[in-house]
Amino acid sequence: MGKRIRAQRKGKGGIYSSPSHKYKGKASHPKLKSGSGKVETIAHDPARTAPVAKVKYDDNQKGMIIAPLDLSEDQKIEVGSEATLKVGNILPLERIPEGTMIHNIELKPGDGGKLVRAAGTSALVVSQGSKTVIQLPSGRFKTLNPKCRASIGIVAGGGHKEKPLAKAGKKYNIYRSKPKRFPIVKGVSMNPVNHPHGGGGHPHVGRPSTVSKNAPPGKKVGRLSSRKGRKKKKR
Repeated sequence: MGKRIRAQRKGKGGIYSSPSHKYKGKASHPKLKSGSGKVETIAHDPARTAPVAKVKYDDNQKGMIIAPLDLSEDQKIEVGSEATLKVGNILPLERIPEGTMIHNIELKPGDGGKLVRAAGTSALVVSQGSKTVIQLPSGRFKTLNPKCRASIGIVAGGGHKEKPLAKAGKKYNIYRSKPKRFPIVKGVSMNPVNHPHGGGGHPHVGRPSTVSKNAPPGKKVGRLSSRKGRKKKKR
């Protein structure tokens, strides 16, 4: 008789939920339309790969931003269309010249920043006009409203993946900061009693591994079935 596999045991959360009580908070652009602020501290946030900077603005408003490379404590940052082109400053896309490296880019004006927030990443302003075209780290081009804001510079923390873990405990703590379980064992390496992909004496599923999107948790392992009969929307 088979066992309840990991996907079933996980359920809806429990010990697999993300430890949000350890997170520093939301890192986004301030609601301040124009002005300046001072970087108080730069800290590590377990919720993200990039460090965060705590900023106090002129109107006594406090907030956090994703720290770019070369940002330092006690540094002054500017917000708004009159800000200079300096690392850490937040400007509308229409005020950023072509060829500038940017990060934490808004999809809609005022949403605080949604794109290019991971450590070591940056986007490139390609062209300006009635719309602003940027190139994302993936190489894809995206057209945005020129009123959307972005931060100048490259996100700090690049190269964190190259740092050796040295011991299993480090890897365990990385997984603990995310809703994942450590260690992860492949289904094909298990026995048939433990997983639908198990058995066979060799690492091969032995049958089609696609499953229905409506399958119960005990069967929803491997790849989900393709979208049949659906046409891609033209953009």
